[in-house]
Amino acid sequence: MTATAPRITMYGAEWCGDCRRSKSFLDRLEVDYDYVDLLLVEDGADRARAISGRTNIPVIVFPDDTYLVEPSDVEVRIKLTQLGRIS
Repeated sequence: MTATAPRITMYGAEWCGDCRRSKSFLDRLEVDYDYVDLLLVEDGADRARAISGRTNIPVIVFPDDTYLVEPSDVEVRIKLTQLGRIS
């Protein structure tokens, strides 16, 4: 992956079990991504809701302008493979 490759962004919060799981999964896969902590970023929750139309988290936004809400590790792996971020 080049330094100029579009970024993956994950919106989440430490109190959210699914967020901790997805964050840990991305970290284990050594995927480069931006993390928006909804407790620390003032408009983070509004941004996540604007993307998904829902209040559920995590919201993971991919460079192809698609997103997943509360995804399983399998769903994230499939998407990352499709994008060529992992093999």
